[in-house]
Amino acid sequence: MSSHDTTPRAGRRQWAAMAILALPCLLYSMDLTVLNLAMPELSTALHPSETQLLWIVDIYGFVLAAALIPMGVFGDRIGRRRLLLWGAFAFGTASLIAALSDSAPMMIAARAFMGLAAATLAPSTLSMITTLFPHPQDRQKAIGIWIASFSSGGALGPVIGGLLLEHFWWGSVFLINLPIMALLLVLGPLLLPEARDRSAPRPDLPSAVALLLTVLALVYAIKHAAAHGGAWPVLAALGVCALAGRYFLQRQGRLADPFLDLGMFRSVRFSAALGINILGFFAAFGSFLLIALYLQMGLGLSQLHAGLAAAPSGLAFILGAVTASALVPRLGMAGLMACGFLLAAAGFGLSGMAAAQGSLALLIAGYCTFSLGLAPVFTLTTDVIVGSVPQEKAGAAAGLSETSSELGGALGIAVLGSLMTLVYRLMLADSPHLLNLPMGAATGDGPAADMTAAREALGQALQASAWLCALIAVIGAALSVMIRTRRPLARPTEDLS
Repeated sequence: MSSHDTTPRAGRRQWAAMAILALPCLLYSMDLTVLNLAMPELSTALHPSETQLLWIVDIYGFVLAAALIPMGVFGDRIGRRRLLLWGAFAFGTASLIAALSDSAPMMIAARAFMGLAAATLAPSTLSMITTLFPHPQDRQKAIGIWIASFSSGGALGPVIGGLLLEHFWWGSVFLINLPIMALLLVLGPLLLPEARDRSAPRPDLPSAVALLLTVLALVYAIKHAAAHGGAWPVLAALGVCALAGRYFLQRQGRLADPFLDLGMFRSVRFSAALGINILGFFAAFGSFLLIALYLQMGLGLSQLHAGLAAAPSGLAFILGAVTASALVPRLGMAGLMACGFLLAAAGFGLSGMAAAQGSLALLIAGYCTFSLGLAPVFTLTTDVIVGSVPQEKAGAAAGLSETSSELGGALGIAVLGSLMTLVYRLMLADSPHLLNLPMGAATGDGPAADMTAAREALGQALQASAWLCALIAVIGAALSVMIRTRRPLARPTEDLS
């Protein structure tokens, strides 16, 4: 008899609680997609420099990634439901500040506050799944719903954001977070159970600061090199990154109770899952932003039409996430992830062709294809990570899983955004008067020849990013063979090798 036969299955109350846990996940992706649509109006209102504009997009993900692991441990200690509700209140407050921002520095600060608040939400929702769904099959389905909720927000965000931006000012895209957070604060205490581990270590502030410096210095180096060049600022930032990263790893090794157990990385399967997650989110998040920009700036769509054009990809993502558990018995985990990455590579290739041809239909097809391919990858790697630890350590594992996701996504935005800026500048090297304008000038008023040149340059820039994503997806497919099991994920107490 399988050890899973004695594990209790989930009932109606557990699945109702899962619906509540999906609310914060909807917010994450809605916040990202509606911000993408609002960038042209936000740029006009706040007048950010190119560097400030990238920080407005990036700072949320970087603060979130740096704080996830400490917040996951903190949730294990004080209670995951309590942390979730506190985070919901803080996220709503930060959203209100962002909506009322009247300068680029204020917006950057508000986005950083939102990232810190979101760091309390992300590991809480994922770690509570392990409490609500102890049976592996239920857990895998729940994680599929958890992943699908992100794509649901991605599908709804552009449409809702487009409607808001058609009738209201850009700050309204942040205000839609408030009623969702209010609903979570009302229903959460009624349906969500509390879970904690009083023996969990306290979050270590020096480690958290070192991790934040490591991430921020790395991204600054990437963005500065692409946008401005110059060896000394880049080398200095890389030096800070190396020193802070080394200090972080050494401190984790010295602490009696580190919040990042380095011993977990000795498992090839565990490390491969994290690597796959980073690669997938690198390609996905960066592409989401760049395609949203291209739909408006390259193809000249209105905000509402751009949102409607992006919505089918969210539906494709939902389909891939919810069907992943049904396909594992047929293809095996490694086989399904490899096939998903190869399908994503084809989708990125289509997106690159669409950018070269200026074809909206081909771009939508490519967007849907790579979303459909990446969804099961994210579902299965998340299940590997959170299913590999004892339940009382679920918060720390969830924080690590979300860190890999957010770090990969944030780096994707930074690297692909910088690559797009670099190619855009190279394509317009013979038109120096256009280089002094932001990429959004492609949608403004001006001589037809200038607008055509700017849009063609933007298409070439997106094409370069799409081909890089296709290459990354092929690498992800090769890395997937390192996860070899064809059976449902084992419980934490079983051998996962």
